[in-house]
Amino acid sequence: MPAIPIDSAQPQASPFRLFQAINGFHLTEAIRGAIELDIFTAIGAGQTTAEALSRRCSVAERGARILCDFLVVNGFLSKSGDQYSLAEDSAMFLDRSSPSYMGSCTEFLLSDHLRENFRDLTNAVKHGGCEQNYALDPESPIWVAFARSMAPMMMMASEGLAQIVLSHETRPLKVLDIAAGHGLFGIAVLRSNPKAEVTAVDWKNVLEVARENAKKFGVAERYKTLPGSVFDVEIGTGYDLVLLPNFLHHFNRATIVKLLTKLRAALVPGGRVATLEFVPNEDRVAPPMPAAFALIMLCETPAGDAYTRAELEEMFKSAGFSRHEFHPMPPSPHSVLVSTRD
Repeated sequence: MPAIPIDSAQPQASPFRLFQAINGFHLTEAIRGAIELDIFTAIGAGQTTAEALSRRCSVAERGARILCDFLVVNGFLSKSGDQYSLAEDSAMFLDRSSPSYMGSCTEFLLSDHLRENFRDLTNAVKHGGCEQNYALDPESPIWVAFARSMAPMMMMASEGLAQIVLSHETRPLKVLDIAAGHGLFGIAVLRSNPKAEVTAVDWKNVLEVARENAKKFGVAERYKTLPGSVFDVEIGTGYDLVLLPNFLHHFNRATIVKLLTKLRAALVPGGRVATLEFVPNEDRVAPPMPAAFALIMLCETPAGDAYTRAELEEMFKSAGFSRHEFHPMPPSPHSVLVSTRD
């Protein structure tokens, strides 16, 4: 029997992609360990050998070498001889001396609560969601951790959202910021428009963080807070703009439409809602980050999701909004939907 020719253009099956995926937590822990030990900051400050890192970070030289070599393999560091250097994104986001430092995000993203939910992914798939909705627990410390640790990651998105909704507008604006968290979205509006005033809604303990940031950015006199759940508190009326960042994905369609109906009643005619979300394409498998975000919602909420543009617009339409503008925000994985009340 003649040999069957092998088509070299066809990829060969290999177990190594599976092996990499199963061991993906190795990189997670390496990044967390390097942040906790200040490895990235030390290298940025000129401690570029395992020996120097051993002294600066109070770790074993062997430990420093093996951890740094692993980070080189995974693209977070470079190596020449025995000298390590920071990759461009590591220098920008993982060196504490950088104004764009984001290492604090691990305090939220790698919290025990979130990780435990992912360990229970099998049950989440069986039931279509997790059994406990921490998002609605006012006593949960998870959102305080979010507000304090995730703020640097949201700086770019908050400034982008302000640019989209204001477009150099400087008239007086009454603004409502829903689930304000760290407060950066409302604060970005205040920094861009000196005549705007913001009322921020969130749990009482979380709003302490927002107030701290408003003071830090010099806008505290125009920043008001309203403690409680937006579903329950009286939010008032006469708003020109409602900010709705990173919130709708926690809930199902019926809950969202109920909320949007309440927000519409709080707006003046011609008022707008600016919704910032991870928005996948209609096929739900691209772009990668917005599409993958749906799995996070499966594990962390009873019925949340990453909603497509069409789904978001349909929910707003059901709540009485008829005009929409859609704005991707590259390089951020977020998109912004601006919906106007007629």
